[in-house]
Amino acid sequence: MLINSKYAKRFAAIAIAAAAFAATSVKAQDLTLWTLNFDNDAANTALKKVATDFEAANPGTHIEIVQRAVDEHKTALRVAAGSSKGPDIYFSWAGLGLGGEYVKAGLSLPLDKYYTQYKWADELLPSAAAFADLYAGGKHGVPFTFKGEAVYYNKKLFQQAGITEEPKTYEELLAAAEKLKAAGIPAFTFGGSVNWHVMRLMDVILETKCGAEKHDALMAMKTDWTKEPCATEAFTEFAKWTKDYTLQPFMGIDNKQSYSLFTAGRAAMMLEGDWLVSQLEGSGANLDDYGIFPFPTNTNRLYGFAEYNYVSTKSKDPDLAAKFLDYFLSTKVQQDLVGQISSTSVNKNVQYANLKPLEAKWLDIFKNYGKVYMNGDQAFPLDVTTEYFRVINDVAAGNIEPADAAKQLQAFIAGRT
Repeated sequence: MLINSKYAKRFAAIAIAAAAFAATSVKAQDLTLWTLNFDNDAANTALKKVATDFEAANPGTHIEIVQRAVDEHKTALRVAAGSSKGPDIYFSWAGLGLGGEYVKAGLSLPLDKYYTQYKWADELLPSAAAFADLYAGGKHGVPFTFKGEAVYYNKKLFQQAGITEEPKTYEELLAAAEKLKAAGIPAFTFGGSVNWHVMRLMDVILETKCGAEKHDALMAMKTDWTKEPCATEAFTEFAKWTKDYTLQPFMGIDNKQSYSLFTAGRAAMMLEGDWLVSQLEGSGANLDDYGIFPFPTNTNRLYGFAEYNYVSTKSKDPDLAAKFLDYFLSTKVQQDLVGQISSTSVNKNVQYANLKPLEAKWLDIFKNYGKVYMNGDQAFPLDVTTEYFRVINDVAAGNIEPADAAKQLQAFIAGRT
């Protein structure tokens, strides 16, 4: 009886050890993904299915998805950056501002070896993948979605003003704006009350006047805004556009009201994202009445922003994290996700059926641009973004002269360091 008891104890100890080892093995195959609770519920459902399918293809692996609201998510990431614990993978926006905050804080793991191992360059749209190269010290993150922004125009209003071709240079766009003005048609409509809508106009003009290298240096705050004449030129040009070529008054309306004015034919153009195609269709507009062209900055870069997934430096199994991201980015999975997370995929090999002309145009744009520049509110840190908004709004409202705009923005930047 004692012998049996002794063996029973040994067996129990072995069983406990085996269970502990098994638990450790399973735990080593656990991945945690921190992301947003998306407004589009189809995206939430689709993401969970991707995780479940990956688990099925990799027995013993478990993906825990932690979803939060935007502000809670940002707070959690800031806490993780300063602690020893965090997720394996986290969602953030790409760019030196929002996503760059966590890269600079040391939360993001460089992914160069995984880009090589999985040949992601062969899978990803160049315009979507370009954001990974914005940082010093290697590639950071992989695309989750990419949103391009371009000029939508009303074909009938262009024809009415005698414009027969889409502008291909900035000079041609100015000439078109003058023709529209002569015909009594405002060139653009913007909603000034939401800050970021009219900011887009300043962003693209800054790219045009300064060129790619100087624009990037200004947004990275590596160059003094008062010492680059192109910055003041851009604010001056912005003031001209908002005064002479924009539907008035616009500072008291938002982007939704601006959209309604555009579809009502009150202005010829809007500077909007690829998502506007489905918005136009959903509101009953005839898509054949509209065309698209990238804002002609003469730099051969596409305006847009991206959402990325990053591997965390806190991950105990970055190889598995990269394997999951590779699965997510794969052509088969991305093909299944079309229309659920985004209307277009970041995978350049995905096929689309029954495309409308505007959708096909966007795909051509995405494939033709390998370089991008991003929205100011994603390039700047949050506090500088707020000041950027203020200066832009004051120039548009005529409260400050363009010559003073660069001085005020630079004074704020200098005061924070």
